[in-house]
Amino acid sequence: MRALYSYGVAGLILVAGAAWLGTGTLVAGGNGPGNGETPIISLIDKNAEVADAGHHVEGEVDPHQTIAQRVAESTGAAAPLQSVRTETYQVQAYPIEVPLRGRTKAKSVVTITPETSGVVTAVSVTKGQKVAPGDMLCSLDQGTRAAAVAQAEAALAQAQVNFDTNKALRDKGLAAANTANALEAALKAAQSGFDQAKAEFDRTTVTTQVAGVVQDPIATVGSMLSPGMPCATIVELDPMLFVANVPEARIARAELGLAAKVTTVTGQQVDGKVSYISALADEATRSFPIEIELPNKDGKVLSGITASAIVSLGTIPAHLLPQSVLTLDDDGTLGVRTVKDDVVEFHPVTIVSDSRAGVWVTGLPPKVDVITMGQEYVVPGQKVEATNVTGTQDAVSTGAAAEGVKS
Repeated sequence: MRALYSYGVAGLILVAGAAWLGTGTLVAGGNGPGNGETPIISLIDKNAEVADAGHHVEGEVDPHQTIAQRVAESTGAAAPLQSVRTETYQVQAYPIEVPLRGRTKAKSVVTITPETSGVVTAVSVTKGQKVAPGDMLCSLDQGTRAAAVAQAEAALAQAQVNFDTNKALRDKGLAAANTANALEAALKAAQSGFDQAKAEFDRTTVTTQVAGVVQDPIATVGSMLSPGMPCATIVELDPMLFVANVPEARIARAELGLAAKVTTVTGQQVDGKVSYISALADEATRSFPIEIELPNKDGKVLSGITASAIVSLGTIPAHLLPQSVLTLDDDGTLGVRTVKDDVVEFHPVTIVSDSRAGVWVTGLPPKVDVITMGQEYVVPGQKVEATNVTGTQDAVSTGAAAEGVKS
């Protein structure tokens, strides 16, 4: 019984397979499209009618055509034009900006020293205090300087009296004319002695000639100072400097007076200008030191803070395109496909910058219709049916903006 059951199942499988094969086509390889295709049912039923070899349903692939014929039919002159979508892009002024990393630096650190020796009798400033030109920093013991001034002043007064008396006598003819030379020389010597004594006396008061903030070292009361020893140290914060290094590949574009925007790690933003470019490169990094001068009247920008700067080098003509339109030609050159007079063109481009809004590229005509959809299905020189959606896109954007204002 088991054997009969097995034979029965096998027979049913054979019958089902034969029926399935009868619905298909037998292909004899090597005979080309149509030549080797024979309905299997015709092999079983010799009287079955075979469809006309030259007849096929429109829209279906004709099995009797060669591959070359099919390609010619789909891409030849008689083929329907490929549809693409384009959008018009205008050239824009793209700002060239060079980013720099550096730090802030005080324009100068001045050590104020006395011009004479003496014991410090008073210190008029404290560390961190802001000072202006002419402010007193410290004073020294006057010693005998006051007496020297008084003595020089008396000598000057006597020399002046002698000169005036001699002049009156000469005017009356009671004194020889040549007596004036000696008295005039004595008067000038007395004047010089008085000026020196007064200057030495004034040196006991030490003042600053620059504005800034007082820093260490500062003299202390009772200490002995001599020329060259610091009375106080002044850090000049206005203007402040931003110092950084420019790579040698970009130093040719650097110029004095270029505008720059400096941002510190503390969030401060200051506009400045390039004030110094070194003529010598750093031996280790092969970069050139550069300084940007920043106004700092309020003194809020401190020295030594890490900062970054964007230096503007001017503008160049460029196009802002979506990244999706970029493609490669057969040689691997990066570019975009455009349409001019319904004919596809390929333009190599150079990417200048990448942003969230798209990519800035150069190498395109001032006004160009870029293929935004279908660029991968066309080749340069091919005639296409282009639909420009620039006006539609503008209308959609305007409508969305109006809708936002209304809401």
